[in-house]
Amino acid sequence: MTEKTTGSKEIFHGRVLHMFHDEVVLPDGSSSMREIVRHPGGVCIAALDEENNLLFVRQFRYPYAEVVLELPAGKLEKGSTPLENGKRELLEETGAEGFNYISLGQAYPSPGYTDEIIHLYACRIAKQGESRPDEGELVNVEKIPLNKAVEMVLNNAVPDAKTQIAVLKTKLLLDSGKI
Repeated sequence: MTEKTTGSKEIFHGRVLHMFHDEVVLPDGSSSMREIVRHPGGVCIAALDEENNLLFVRQFRYPYAEVVLELPAGKLEKGSTPLENGKRELLEETGAEGFNYISLGQAYPSPGYTDEIIHLYACRIAKQGESRPDEGELVNVEKIPLNKAVEMVLNNAVPDAKTQIAVLKTKLLLDSGKI
């Protein structure tokens, strides 16, 4: 069921995304074309306080032209692990420092056209300070009870896929005593 790449042409090289037009040979021997977006990957953190509230951020997302409610997340930076990136993003976006990090696995947000992998983690909040977002990044931090966040996911009030996955996995792990 695998495909073999026989040619690849970069058609766009941006700051974050790189787009390619690839030629492939299918398992039956026929040829086809694939368009792929290469992405460095991302990380998302479900940070719980002692009352089981999750830290969320609201930020304007240009592709959707709307403010989106999400868990703290960001692009992976070269030279550090996904967990190190996640800790950095949590601190920058929310001002929180976590402990007892647990992996929630990985998510492929759109396997039809991108190789992006999002690493998901849950943690407990050790201390809360002021957010320090990157230049040009405007976020509002909110605490939402985990049970309410689950309801919001189930009622389609949280359209962000990585957030949906992390919220539901965190709830299941908390209920099973693993967090």
